[in-house]
Amino acid sequence: MNQTTTYRLYHHPLDPPSRRVRLALAEKGVACDLVLEKPWAFSPDLPTLNPAMQLPVLVIEEGDENNVLSDGQAICEYLDETHAASSLTGKNPMMRAEMRRLVRWFDDKFNAEVSMPLINEKAVKRLRGAGQPDSLVIRSACQNIRGHLDYIAWLTERRNWLAGDVITFADLAAGAHLSVIDYMGDVPWDQHVLAKEWYARLKSRPAFRGILGDHIAGFPPPKHYADLDF
Repeated sequence: MNQTTTYRLYHHPLDPPSRRVRLALAEKGVACDLVLEKPWAFSPDLPTLNPAMQLPVLVIEEGDENNVLSDGQAICEYLDETHAASSLTGKNPMMRAEMRRLVRWFDDKFNAEVSMPLINEKAVKRLRGAGQPDSLVIRSACQNIRGHLDYIAWLTERRNWLAGDVITFADLAAGAHLSVIDYMGDVPWDQHVLAKEWYARLKSRPAFRGILGDHIAGFPPPKHYADLDF
């Protein structure tokens, strides 16, 4: 008798690594139950599942056995190895190395310079009721994003996707971060046409439908957020 495998993802809609895992699950056609966690007020379950107290966490239930995975990219590569849909790691060692370099670029450099400052100031403070955002921090992050959009444009002038001629986790990582910033209305798309064209292709994929449907109570996205013709 075949055992049924159930996936449960602990996530927050504005957490970029969580979004990347959601995109990977959708690209692989894997159904998953979503459990909302607030990074500023974790549920009692999370320390047991991941003592590091970081999102995302994927719980895989198979019969009487539960396996727990954490770290966005570790989860993504597990999904890539265990599901037969087209690989998202890259076609050869060189592309896989480039994919991992770019994932790290967005999770480290983009996150430090753009994602975390904007998420903390514009979203977390608002959702927690923790005071007014720091306009200087927001202004700096909005300036920083321009260099990253230029870099995306530079890459896509030379490649079909960020790491090469096929879509990889590099695109999902970049798309996860940018979709969060776009939810807050802070991506200057009209001034970065090549980056916008790449994002439009990514945004049009069926896997993106889930995150384009995100709507956080008390913090709605701008009108263009879910528009494929933006």
